[in-house]
Amino acid sequence: MELYAASYLVPISSPPVAGGALAVDNGRIVDTGTFAELRARYGCPVHDFPGCTILPGLVNAHTHLELTHFPSWKIRKGIDYSPRTYVDWIIQVIKIRRALTRQEQELSVREGLRICLEAGTTSIGEILTDRSLLPLYADSGLGGRLFLEAIGHDPVRSAELISELGAAVASFPAGDLLPGLSPHAPHTVSEQLHQNVRRLAEEYNVPRIIHLAESREESDFFFDSTGKIAELLYSHVRWESYLPAPRRATATAWLDGLGVLNGAISAVHCVHLTPSDAETLAKRGVGIVLCPRSNEKLAVGRAPVAYLKKLGIPLALGTDSLASNDSLSLWDEMRYLLDLFPGVFTPSEALAMATIGSARQLALADRVGSIEKGKRADLLVMKLPGPQSTGEGLHEAVIGSGELLHVILSGRFTDRTEPR
Repeated sequence: MELYAASYLVPISSPPVAGGALAVDNGRIVDTGTFAELRARYGCPVHDFPGCTILPGLVNAHTHLELTHFPSWKIRKGIDYSPRTYVDWIIQVIKIRRALTRQEQELSVREGLRICLEAGTTSIGEILTDRSLLPLYADSGLGGRLFLEAIGHDPVRSAELISELGAAVASFPAGDLLPGLSPHAPHTVSEQLHQNVRRLAEEYNVPRIIHLAESREESDFFFDSTGKIAELLYSHVRWESYLPAPRRATATAWLDGLGVLNGAISAVHCVHLTPSDAETLAKRGVGIVLCPRSNEKLAVGRAPVAYLKKLGIPLALGTDSLASNDSLSLWDEMRYLLDLFPGVFTPSEALAMATIGSARQLALADRVGSIEKGKRADLLVMKLPGPQSTGEGLHEAVIGSGELLHVILSGRFTDRTEPR
């Protein structure tokens, strides 16, 4: 057993503790309190960090680490152009992925895992397209959930895919990562496949995550089956024969009609929700993962965060991929969120969205996301610029000017941060 002590302990699930500490045994948190209290209870080695705060490792609720090397791939593959619209960007991603070698994919994932850890992210909600890359994640030491992606309209291939996904979930080998399922988006997955993914998720009791209302093009497509998704994307992937009749509905309303919206699915982006859509998600218990920097970079708009918060919808933060963002840092994401939506979120709310809020959306709140007894000892040690209060000022200092000194996974210092 070991004690970790600092000037401040920020458990997230409870108020900060000045002079706080936690006890760790076999990679798990076994007790928390003040350092004086824990020192009296346990006669064990102490890691003391004066002038610092200890908080839980960050949880990135939405990543695509397969695309970490996307910026360099664009240049090397000769597909380096600036997409004019969201659909143009999607087609660019498809073109580049088709040209990748196995080694390029593996190196990209490994780099993404390294960058996450370096930025203090200890758990991820990863969308995994190529299931053969699973062993790379299992060896990473990171926690979280791997959402195996489902995409397509062909009924024969969809039936095969469900069988493959079932086998993959049943024999999931990813270490500290657990399985989940991801029907990619409303317009890239057939009605039957959406429903079959829900049934499969219920059979294995795993959560789902879906990209929803990310672009205006999706809204246009679901209203009358026209626009760039119909004209460019469907033709590019040879889905012309699956072009639906005009639905005269939003994607959210259509999914709700299929019976796939419930508390076991999270929606990512949610930029182009109508008020009725947002109310539907709230009613069904669907949480939302916000990716504000990705939305800005792709110029798709901004999620109606004030209304989502007013409705009490659970919110989390994700970075998305380096195909649509400049970093995989949740610190960057939190700072951007607070700047983009002034007065909507407090620093403590932003930090909660990047920890326990994300853990809840990944159905991992019993494992990570806060400093509580029984959870994995995934911890960050942050150097603070000076003495702080234990109110919002502390959270603001951590996000705005804290210096990450140590990243601890399951009670073990990572190689990069092993104290000397």
